[in-house]
Amino acid sequence: MKILQVNNVYGEKSTGKITEVLHKGILDAGCESLVVFGRGKGAAQKNVIRLCPEWYGKMNGLFARITGIPYGGCFLSTLRLEKIIEKEKPDIVHLQCINGSFVNIYKLVEWLKKKQIKTVVSLHAEFMYTANCGYAFECEQWKHGCKNCPDKKKAVKSWFFDNTGKSWDKMKKAFEDFESCIICPVSPWTESRAKESDILKERKFETVLNGIDAGIFCGAQNARTEENTVLNVTAHFGNDENDLKGGRYIIELAKRIPEATFKVAGNSDAVENLPENVILLGNIDNQNELAKLYQNAKISVLVSKKETFSMPVAESLCCGTPVVGFEAGAPEQIAIGDYSEFVEQGDIDALEAAVRSWLGKSIAKEKIAFEAREKYSAETMVKRFLEVYRRILWNFE
Repeated sequence: MKILQVNNVYGEKSTGKITEVLHKGILDAGCESLVVFGRGKGAAQKNVIRLCPEWYGKMNGLFARITGIPYGGCFLSTLRLEKIIEKEKPDIVHLQCINGSFVNIYKLVEWLKKKQIKTVVSLHAEFMYTANCGYAFECEQWKHGCKNCPDKKKAVKSWFFDNTGKSWDKMKKAFEDFESCIICPVSPWTESRAKESDILKERKFETVLNGIDAGIFCGAQNARTEENTVLNVTAHFGNDENDLKGGRYIIELAKRIPEATFKVAGNSDAVENLPENVILLGNIDNQNELAKLYQNAKISVLVSKKETFSMPVAESLCCGTPVVGFEAGAPEQIAIGDYSEFVEQGDIDALEAAVRSWLGKSIAKEKIAFEAREKYSAETMVKRFLEVYRRILWNFE
């Protein structure tokens, strides 16, 4: 069995790490594996191919902002990818997160369908079934066809034209009658959303939770729990009221619970008048350092508006640290209920009460870490995808 994965990045950020873990897992299982990626810091290596230079992706991103068609363009790189696939002749092409302006999604999916290449599509965000925005939030137009987008600049970063309807039609046409394709959402919440969209609802589905390196993110016997420490791991931290990662809630919690220390791991804006008990650690690239932060924290907190999975939830639980946060779609579904608590989105009073409650509990970190490993480990994810691959090779029997 030979698998070819396609992803924005390789070995970095959440989907790049997932792609790398799966690539190595496929090889360890005695199968052939290749990866084609388009952007980021990752370097080409054996069985890993960089599709295009960074400037090319930026140029096509600019083109998308001008045309208002978010996943088009990229003609040369798409043609090159097709030639790579023809040369390598994989049994299965696995599309991970491919919205990084390095491939024409409409043309690629149409081509895979025409060539009857068995295809797995992971849903890490919502754009494959909205055909436009990565997160639809309260909007429901994507279910049956976008038009007159109320916020095209935010949804698809279009400077001039509202072509969300055209993009939606292109995506629907691409997936129409694609019988040799199976959709793999990363959470039950994402699956339920995708099945509401006319673009994907006729396709076959198999949810596979994201996997993490449970050898790094694990319960450490020598970990020293800092009793009043709350950890927030985020892609971005800021105080803007429109910040989707909810940094303003961390600041408000810190003001309300001055006896606790709030550590934030992630890129951050310059924030004026930051409470003294908020410590900004910046982005933590070293996974061992990040795991140690989880291991030492009493709890971790999630304040995002919406998530299709939430790696911080899985990482925290694998390190034996409970999670408290706002309901954000997938996190409350994929978390282990006995070791997590989620309150209504934006209800800061309820969140404060939950944080205080968990800070006061006695926590059996070893037990949490053991149960979480069974659910979120890379080995579990690889095993599930190998099952999906075999299923699609056996024509879904």
